[in-house]
Amino acid sequence: MTTNDRIYRSPMALVGGVLLLALAGWLGIDALIRGEGRTPWLALAALLTFVPLVVAYTLRPAVFAGEDRLRVRNPLRVVTLPWGEVASLRSGYTNEVVANSGDKYQLWAVPVSLRGRKRAARRQQRRDAQAAAAKAGKRVRGSAFGPAADLDEGPLRDEGDKIMEELRALQEARGKAATSQGEVTVRWAYEIIAPAVVGAVLLAVLSALG
Repeated sequence: MTTNDRIYRSPMALVGGVLLLALAGWLGIDALIRGEGRTPWLALAALLTFVPLVVAYTLRPAVFAGEDRLRVRNPLRVVTLPWGEVASLRSGYTNEVVANSGDKYQLWAVPVSLRGRKRAARRQQRRDAQAAAAKAGKRVRGSAFGPAADLDEGPLRDEGDKIMEELRALQEARGKAATSQGEVTVRWAYEIIAPAVVGAVLLAVLSALG
């Protein structure tokens, strides 16, 4: 990552992750301090399993868009794609980047919001209605499209769709640059996987021992 990278993350995921970690810390630490018998060990195993996974799926995901490459930090791996290796950026039920090899990588940090798309579409309809009324010399005060005061508020596209358009524009601008060539690299997040596996094994052993 460089200081010029554009960084995209999900605000809702960040908020949810912080709340879950706060809850886990409160319950887990209480069990570690006040628990008796095997309870502290069970609490420790649960924390080792739960905390890394919460971090992985809420706080960790991010997309870093630089001049030469796109770095996708997903829950369990980091994928780095030079712009020259990006075949397309697609949006459907999920947002994903497709490499020239045909491999697809989901952008966890840029989730698709069908609700957000519908809201943006309604705003676009209201603006179209306002424009049509203005062209006809009329003033929109209230209609099936909502109050006129709301017609100029809010984006015309969902935030996730706007981000994908920015990434596509950057790929088109930088895809043929000499510094944007290279190989796609994938690195597994062992710092997340290892403690989660250890915690799961410890939890299974403690449960088996009864």
